[in-house]
Amino acid sequence: MDHQWIGLALGFVSALLANTAYSLEHDAAAALPSMSPRHPLQSARLLLGARRWLIAFAAETAGWLMYVVALRLAPLALVQAIGASGVGVLAFATARGHPSRLARRERSAVVLAFAGLVLLALSVTGRQELDHRPDPAGVIIWLAAAAGIAAFVIIRPPRSARAASLGLASGLLLSDGDISAKLIGYRGPWLIALASLIVAYSIGSIVLQSAYQRGDALTAAGTSTMVTSGVPIVAGFALFGETLPHGIKAAAQVAAFACLVLSAVALEHPQTPGADTPVSPADHNETRPISD
Repeated sequence: MDHQWIGLALGFVSALLANTAYSLEHDAAAALPSMSPRHPLQSARLLLGARRWLIAFAAETAGWLMYVVALRLAPLALVQAIGASGVGVLAFATARGHPSRLARRERSAVVLAFAGLVLLALSVTGRQELDHRPDPAGVIIWLAAAAGIAAFVIIRPPRSARAASLGLASGLLLSDGDISAKLIGYRGPWLIALASLIVAYSIGSIVLQSAYQRGDALTAAGTSTMVTSGVPIVAGFALFGETLPHGIKAAAQVAAFACLVLSAVALEHPQTPGADTPVSPADHNETRPISD
């Protein structure tokens, strides 16, 4: 079991790095000219030309490499559960170390996320995880469905909550990348998943940067993080044969998923800061016209 705890520790450090990087990427992306997920190549050129964004992305990449190692040492559901704690780090980073600066709904979302993480950890303590290679047809259907929903959200966006909707699309694409990262660990024919990993991560990252220009980091990256964590957790049970708990642990797991879902919902409907809340330069960028 020692290797699992090492994997979980790496997963937590990965969440710290990645979500701190999200906050830095938001500030850098908000200062760039308008980007659209419908024009990924143009958006990529803008991002690659921004030094501040590249530094933040390097930190995110370091976190991702730790995540890949964690997947080799611990089950997918466990690693993703630890990753869900990143929303708390993100909230702390966006509040510049002062949680009181967050809107009440955002603080509630953070509390729910942490509660879900604790309950999920309790529900899997002491379980013997089985590592089954998934059915290829099931994997293809799963990855295609997530990518299809993400494409629909990008093409037919809602009239409001644009940052949250793009965060949702980004989360679905990045979840495809996370599942692909687990698949390539099996090597052999599964190395073909490297193609879906590259495509999903590349497009998902660009969509997330576009979301940053339409809202605050907690709404955009927070929604993306919840989806990126939650979908692979379900995939761990549905595709990889990870066993479900029984009795009290089962109740704890259901409560954990409820907390994570409610946290994501809270982040999708951010409150307007009060008049006494300082407005940052990034907030001014939220009001400029954006062309899709």
